[in-house]
Amino acid sequence: MSNDENDLETEALRQKLTAWLASQRPGSGALEISGLKRSASGFSNETQFLTMRERPAAGGEATEERLVLRLPPRRWQVFPEYDLERQVKVMRCLAATDLPVPRVIGFESDPGVLGGPFYLMGQLEGASPQEVPPYHSFGMCSSASEEQRARMWWGCLEILDRVHRLDWKRLGLGFLGTARDGAEALDHHLTYYRDYLDWVDPDHRQDILRKALGWLADHRPRPKRLTLCWGDCRLPNLLYQDFKVTGVLDWEMAHLGDPESDLAWLLFMDWFHSEGHGIPRLKGFPGRDETEERYQQLSGQRVENLAFHEVLA
Repeated sequence: MSNDENDLETEALRQKLTAWLASQRPGSGALEISGLKRSASGFSNETQFLTMRERPAAGGEATEERLVLRLPPRRWQVFPEYDLERQVKVMRCLAATDLPVPRVIGFESDPGVLGGPFYLMGQLEGASPQEVPPYHSFGMCSSASEEQRARMWWGCLEILDRVHRLDWKRLGLGFLGTARDGAEALDHHLTYYRDYLDWVDPDHRQDILRKALGWLADHRPRPKRLTLCWGDCRLPNLLYQDFKVTGVLDWEMAHLGDPESDLAWLLFMDWFHSEGHGIPRLKGFPGRDETEERYQQLSGQRVENLAFHEVLA
């Protein structure tokens, strides 16, 4: 797409979004949207940054707020289906906790407005380690000291423990699953990924993945805990300021299940962003054994099924 076409598309989006926002805020003053810019990171949703300026109808000082617009992807799909409303419900439930999740401004299910469902949320302060190129090779992690890297890693693990400690029933997160216990939730999880593999590989060419699923089905443990799981626990889904966590992002993979699956996902994705790309892992980031031990200390729970969940990851 040429620059001129991009400009026209951005202007059309700005006008439609401005009209929608005005319809959602009856009695408000004049609204302006500026600075629309697509994020270069993330693959599961399309993300745009923008600034909303509002001048009160009764006069007075105009206010500005930085927002984030999220839409389903238009180029390629990572998931068989996208349920943006589910993501919004998770974040609205988590707003009642002390987790630093973005504030949801509004959700629209009508595809006639922007071509698909979308939601707006407040933009939190901070920066994320990048995915492309991997954070072990470039950016805030590579320029940080070993002590600062350790601080980032332990901050992520502390967030993970806080997620797993939440009373998901009291928060109204029961819509994330119907399993009665961790074992049933794991069975549902394996069924989901079996269907997922059929979607991405209808011709059954990914033999190693199908053998892995068979191994997982034969060796599935009986998890003792059933908690809220973030589902996509990794450094690029956190915001940091001064190497402290200021935001927890991307809840589209949230589910009820064995919390050890989150720990395994963190370890696997960090391997993926380093050795998985043939890149040496940066010094200062704690290793697998250290991470497992710290998680046990934080949670007060013994980790029993980490190897299984690493295979699943």
